[in-house]
Amino acid sequence: MSTAYHPQSDGQSEALNRCLEMYLRCFTVDSPKTWSQLLPWAEYWYNTSLQSSIGMTPFKAVYGRDPPTIAKYTLDTQDPPSLQELLQQRDLVLNQLKNHLLKAQIHMKKFADKKRMPLELKVGDLVLVKLQPYRQHSVALRKNQKLGLRYFGLFPIVQRVGSVAYKLLLPPTSKSTLCFMFHF
Repeated sequence: MSTAYHPQSDGQSEALNRCLEMYLRCFTVDSPKTWSQLLPWAEYWYNTSLQSSIGMTPFKAVYGRDPPTIAKYTLDTQDPPSLQELLQQRDLVLNQLKNHLLKAQIHMKKFADKKRMPLELKVGDLVLVKLQPYRQHSVALRKNQKLGLRYFGLFPIVQRVGSVAYKLLLPPTSKSTLCFMFHF
């Protein structure tokens, strides 16, 4: 689940949007107004593409089997497998999916932890408050927000409220527009 102003929690949606945008851009070069007609094909393309994080296609992850291929109809088609076979195959695929996701999670964590350092803040430590993407009226606004202030303060920590949230001592003039609880 993603939340506002936390783009790091919405990486999967952003990656999907980038893929779909690339796909649609390739197919709508000559007629850009027809992009909406290509959405079902873009969806099929994405759902049948192998995803490295899960080690299979999204279609197989959801339904437990490979997606039907788009082929010409022939009269000698076989009957679909029984429901019990489909459910057993789905359980097998779900186990594979869990293993692939665990491996991908360990792999991604290893690379993410290389750039991280533990942040242990104590009561009395001074911190800056990031202003963007919030619009603050307690800080002088500029015509060009790109060149505006990104951080506000140095404010002392008054209290730790959980593992990553802190209560700060803000000046009285800023309390009307700034929350005094922050997530670091």
